[in-house]
Amino acid sequence: MKKPKKSYHHGDLAESLLNAVDELATKFGLEAVTLRSCAKLVGVSPSSAFRHYADKRTLLTAFATRALLQLSSALAAANKTALGKEEDAFLAVSLAYIKFTIEKPAFFRAMWREEIIYTSDDAYMEAIVQLTSTIKGGFASSLIDDDADALSAAELLAWSSVHGLANLLIDGPVGNGLSKAQKITLATDMVSSLQPALEA
Repeated sequence: MKKPKKSYHHGDLAESLLNAVDELATKFGLEAVTLRSCAKLVGVSPSSAFRHYADKRTLLTAFATRALLQLSSALAAANKTALGKEEDAFLAVSLAYIKFTIEKPAFFRAMWREEIIYTSDDAYMEAIVQLTSTIKGGFASSLIDDDADALSAAELLAWSSVHGLANLLIDGPVGNGLSKAQKITLATDMVSSLQPALEA
């Protein structure tokens, strides 16, 4: 029996194509993504897809931009929730970064793949600025920060450690064979061991 084509609401095709990127990239890798394959998955003609995105690189740039914005929002939300509950904000922000990576590996990979996107795209550049501002602002306001316009040593240590573990969990040997819960436990332990160095 032929699988029915996925439907989308009128006016949402651009977003539906980005969702298709996520689905294809998660299953087969970013290299497997094409405008035609995304159009087929959504259930529209390639010409309809090309009306929204001129080429694959434009499509992936929009995908990376959305990923950056969603990560920024996730970090800010984690900090706000932790502060409201009087919980450890740095741990919450760090785990939000890790969870985003585990749950949306294609998003995480696309954000930094400069060779497959248009890094000079205005929307992408704005999204980069937003994320870096979030990190510079005391790692989403979870660390003491004397200069919101620069990366302090503590912020750089926090970001590189959390980002590095996130990468190892999805593309390195660290996460092999581990469940999501086990990965979060591992991340929690690492962040806890990191905190004394940040407070020194």
